[in-house]
Amino acid sequence: MNHYGIIMAGGGGTRFWPLSRQRTPKQLLNLDGKELMINEAIDRMSMVIGKSLIFIVTSDIQAPAMIRATEGRVFPGNILAEPAARNTAACIGYAAIEITRKYGDGVMVFTPADHYIEDVDELAKIFRTAILTAEAHDKIVTIGLNPTHPATGFGYIKYDKQAAEDVKPVIEFKEKPDEQTAKNYIESGQYAWNSGMFIWKASLILQKLKEYTPDIYEALNLIGDAINTPREQEVLHEIYPTIRNISIDYAVMEPSAKNGDVLVIPGDCGWNDVGSWDMMNILHAQDEDKNILLGDVVAIDTKNSVIYSSSRTVTAVGVDNIVIVETPDAVMVCPKDKAQDVKKIVDALKASGREELL
Repeated sequence: MNHYGIIMAGGGGTRFWPLSRQRTPKQLLNLDGKELMINEAIDRMSMVIGKSLIFIVTSDIQAPAMIRATEGRVFPGNILAEPAARNTAACIGYAAIEITRKYGDGVMVFTPADHYIEDVDELAKIFRTAILTAEAHDKIVTIGLNPTHPATGFGYIKYDKQAAEDVKPVIEFKEKPDEQTAKNYIESGQYAWNSGMFIWKASLILQKLKEYTPDIYEALNLIGDAINTPREQEVLHEIYPTIRNISIDYAVMEPSAKNGDVLVIPGDCGWNDVGSWDMMNILHAQDEDKNILLGDVVAIDTKNSVIYSSSRTVTAVGVDNIVIVETPDAVMVCPKDKAQDVKKIVDALKASGREELL
């Protein structure tokens, strides 16, 4: 059976504005000073999947930059471009229908493009176990990360801790909790962070979409019928934007878990979803004042701050708990504990028609 690696890379990464833009979102940035996030994701995937069977799902607007950025790592024909952002159920279904119609059924390993993994060897080991499990059973397999603190920004997976096998039955998925609930989850020892990584047979995920979201499956089937015909792109652009906007968690994972069809592999690979500027300490060491200073920065009496300069000298005096980001056409300043709200700036710019800053 074929093994396919699919990297989901269509997000806007708006919380990293102004560095992240529509055409160069977070996954196309080098945030750790080593490599683009998308290329790090490809290199991790290539430890378990052959190069010719690694695919990227991105957006139409990002596709040209994605092809350039991944040259030599992914074949251009393996970069699938979504005509519109329709959430992860559509993204995953599109990849499944495209790949099965062109290459046949197989086990698919889905991962986001923008995660940080400290122990890539351990992740590869978990992937191998997941692939073998998905091959042997008609079950959805997901990866749960051992929680290190009561995070409120992640979803959680409740699983049967008493199960003897390394791969555990999932009881239910939980959305992002408040802090006290997250503490309760961790104290119980029955919960893992939802990593957003999934492993399943392509035929199985299409079957689940047909069962739980028949409207989405019908649209995907119309797209599938046009694959390998002259009308493939025309039908894709006509049908895809009409697909219901829903995440794979709501569409498939939650109802499948209730029916006992989801397994989880709890693990620890040093995973983190570096989602906003306040989390840069995951990628960079802090100085003695707990600052992260990147680029041409002069900071005096400054503490607990993230300051990023891309082109000009940025200076700060006597500030605490601040994020400052400079690019050639914009400067963003916010309290560090409000970094999640940077996306509101993007929303405001969009509403005022400031397309040149998006």
